[in-house]
Amino acid sequence: MGEQVASRILDYFAVEPPTAAQQGVPAYSTPVFVPAHPRYPEGGGKPDIAVELLRHAAGTAVPVAFTTLERLVEALGPAQPWISVSIGSFTEAMRDAKLAKVRLDPAIPPGTVNWRPEDLETYARGAAQWQI
Repeated sequence: MGEQVASRILDYFAVEPPTAAQQGVPAYSTPVFVPAHPRYPEGGGKPDIAVELLRHAAGTAVPVAFTTLERLVEALGPAQPWISVSIGSFTEAMRDAKLAKVRLDPAIPPGTVNWRPEDLETYARGAAQWQI
């Protein structure tokens, strides 16, 4: 009993987060490409970003992200607006919004296109009135 045992509580505060991703899970800061577009508020002002959800086979709306821009374009077409964010912050935002889990590089049925070039032109003309 003459030997003192040092408290290990400080070991917990000095723990560094893992630098490598878990197997099969991208690192938090990994950039992904997300279908999204600006949403202009009525009456003008700065736009918000509207993340576009896709319908899952079960009928529920789910957030999706793609690991490359090429995969997003292949799945949703070249006119699809998008943003690039880290997978970690995107996943957290979707969880905070109480949405389903993010689907990474989902299989999209052929011919699924959210935006066509003419949709972008129409949207751009309508959005021009909200420019600040």
